[in-house]
Amino acid sequence: MRPASSWLAGLAPRPPQAELGPLQLAWLGDAVWELHHRLQRCQRPGRSHTLHQEVVQVVRADAQALALEKLDQQLTDAERDLVRRGRNRAGRGPRRGDAAAYGQATGLEALLGWLFLHEPARLAELLDHLQEIDP
Repeated sequence: MRPASSWLAGLAPRPPQAELGPLQLAWLGDAVWELHHRLQRCQRPGRSHTLHQEVVQVVRADAQALALEKLDQQLTDAERDLVRRGRNRAGRGPRRGDAAAYGQATGLEALLGWLFLHEPARLAELLDHLQEIDP
């Protein structure tokens, strides 16, 4: 079976002319994260509502913060800096949510967005690592 992130190989992202800010990268990274999880689930049978609910559980801020925690030892100093920049720009988040988890999630999303544009092979490596430790 192909690694979960092999879908990245078929995409040829073009980095934008100007560097994107942390929140723009996080917005893009959010889409990358959700697409990654949707593609994992669409390869198995199930009702679309059930599959959607499974994806919702892993794209929530608290689940993303946990994923970042699991990745921490794999990250380079430059990647940690991207996470920090995203986390610092996150704001408070939803009223009922945990502000710290929201910041961590935004940091993860900023990293994913940047890697998608600039280092898709590294993005695939990190997504595969998460898949290996938490299938």
